[in-house]
Amino acid sequence: MSNTYSQIYIQTVFAVKGRQNLIPKNHREELHKFITGIVQKREQKFLSIFCMPDHTHILIGMEPNITISDLVRDIKAGSSKFLTDNNFVNGKFNWQEGYGAFSYSRSQIETVIKYILNQEQHHKIKTFKDEYLDFLKKFEIEFNEKYLFEWIE
Repeated sequence: MSNTYSQIYIQTVFAVKGRQNLIPKNHREELHKFITGIVQKREQKFLSIFCMPDHTHILIGMEPNITISDLVRDIKAGSSKFLTDNNFVNGKFNWQEGYGAFSYSRSQIETVIKYILNQEQHHKIKTFKDEYLDFLKKFEIEFNEKYLFEWIE
C-alpha cells in the first residue's frame, strides 16, 4: 500500500476588519498560542506566527488532508471568537474577508520565519499595504485593486 508524501510550505496573511489596530500587544502571545493550537489540531505543521495590531502572518507546513481556505477559515473564525470571548477587544472582533497565501520551498523556510518574527521592525519602514502589494508582485499574482484589503492611508 502506498503512502502520500508532501512538502508544502504556505505563508498566510490576513487583516483585521476595518484595518483597525485591534490586536492588543499585551495579549499577542496568548493569541499566538491559540492560533498555533488550531493549526496543530488540524494536523498541520506550525512553523511561525506574528500578529501585528492590524494583520497576521503565519507560516505553515501543509499536509494534503485540508485545503488552505478551510484552514484559514478555521483560524480566522476561532481566533475571532477567542479575542471576543476573552474581552481582548471592545465589542466583537472580526477579520477582513480574504487572505493571501504564498508558497515557499524548503530552502526558504528559515528566511521566511525570520521575516515573520521581525514584523515590528519591518513595519517601521514599510506599510502593510506596501508589504502586501510587494508579495502579490513578487509571486506574480494578478489582482484587482478593488478586491484587496481595506487600507488605512
